[in-house]
Amino acid sequence: MAQDTRTRGSAIIPIPRSVYLSWAVAVTLGCGRDHLAVSEQAELAALSASAQAGERGDDQSTQTPSRANADAVMQTARAMIDEGRNTFRYDTFGDEAFWGGALRIHEALKGEAFGGVGSGVSPETALKVGLKVDSAALPRSLVRQLRAGQVDLTAPATTLALLKLDAVVGVKGVFDGSGQNLTTVGIQCALCHSTVDDSFAPGIGNRLDGWPNRDLDVGAIIALSPDLSPVAKLLDVPEPRLRDVLASWGPGRFDAAVFLDGKAFRPDGKTAATLLPPAFGLAGVNLHTYTGWGGVSHWNAFVANLAMHGQGTFYDPRLDDASRFPIAARERFGHIRSDPDLITPKLAALQFYQLALVAPTPPASSYDAAAAQRGKAIFAGKAKCADCHVPPLYTEPGWNMHRPEEIGIGEFQAQRSPDEHYRTTPLNGLFTRAKGGFYHDGRFATLADVVAHYDRTFGLSLNGSERADLVEFLRSL
Repeated sequence: MAQDTRTRGSAIIPIPRSVYLSWAVAVTLGCGRDHLAVSEQAELAALSASAQAGERGDDQSTQTPSRANADAVMQTARAMIDEGRNTFRYDTFGDEAFWGGALRIHEALKGEAFGGVGSGVSPETALKVGLKVDSAALPRSLVRQLRAGQVDLTAPATTLALLKLDAVVGVKGVFDGSGQNLTTVGIQCALCHSTVDDSFAPGIGNRLDGWPNRDLDVGAIIALSPDLSPVAKLLDVPEPRLRDVLASWGPGRFDAAVFLDGKAFRPDGKTAATLLPPAFGLAGVNLHTYTGWGGVSHWNAFVANLAMHGQGTFYDPRLDDASRFPIAARERFGHIRSDPDLITPKLAALQFYQLALVAPTPPASSYDAAAAQRGKAIFAGKAKCADCHVPPLYTEPGWNMHRPEEIGIGEFQAQRSPDEHYRTTPLNGLFTRAKGGFYHDGRFATLADVVAHYDRTFGLSLNGSERADLVEFLRSL
């Protein structure tokens, strides 16, 4: 077994590598020994006792430089995870200037009764369009009132109260000095890439960072704006046409590329919007998006500047190609410079936190374990899935990109990216993104449809039982 070592006085204590790595992850994520298996806890306890015995011996040497350095690394890791989590959950990067200042979304949220426009947005409506509420942000008194049915979920005033509590996942409300008047609003990474566990009620519960919010109707939320003229002008379309485009997206979808190329619909007439991807399980994965573009930090910078409309720096001269990205080239989107830069200083910790978000495991009751075990052998063998979806990353280490014809699908979405390829999507945590379908555009409603597609495309000749077992294995990931 591969081993790591730690010094004890002048002696070297071998530590099994599997135990050391589990301990390192546990410490880094701040979850202590509870993260470790019982056998690993026992082994570490024994090693700790041995080390303490050595420290009580003749050699009373102080902490070695290597140990001090290791401790410093752990402290840095914990600090970066804390900072990155805070950025992921709560930072708007100054995008209030767009969502509040340009689109005036806050006016639609509060309604005419509170100095805005229209009837306002109630919690009931907010939940229907996929917004989530962080139950940990709710005071106990409010929790009791909610349980007793004493809170009016049809009143926009309740939405304003939740915004003041920072309880609406991914949305930041800014109030004036009185705390009563909502003056602007911004969005955060967590809006699209977090959901909740519904532990309190549907749409209300503990945060699940990194999970794609496939209930979120981004188009409907943007369409709340009383003035979409800034976006309509950017896309050079009439405002009613823009509202049609936003309505076409539907829950769990967003079209970042339409603001680069202006292509709102596929050749078959369906929306060009793609499904919101997860932000977990990306450690070791080369490229972040369905069509490549770049790694985690590149896409964070892209989204923070160009999709969230924060104030930062972004450089990507590939967007200067006016034949492919006419809007981006015209607007110089590949050469963004803001002063102050509210994004770039936060990218390192944000990336570090996202890479620490492991893919969740599905409930044991959600798949047939025996069938999944048989499916695992098919995945690695007859079906040849592991040729591209290499375990345990379930994507290729290295350049994990393929031409459209290699995977048997159309080229439309690939052509909207610089390399005109599709990325091999990591498969861990598939159960979290079943809603809305599979592939970048949800073209396959079920995993059975995905398997059937590859069976046809590659001539695998899988029988019914083999296809069923392969589906169960995918459900187990």
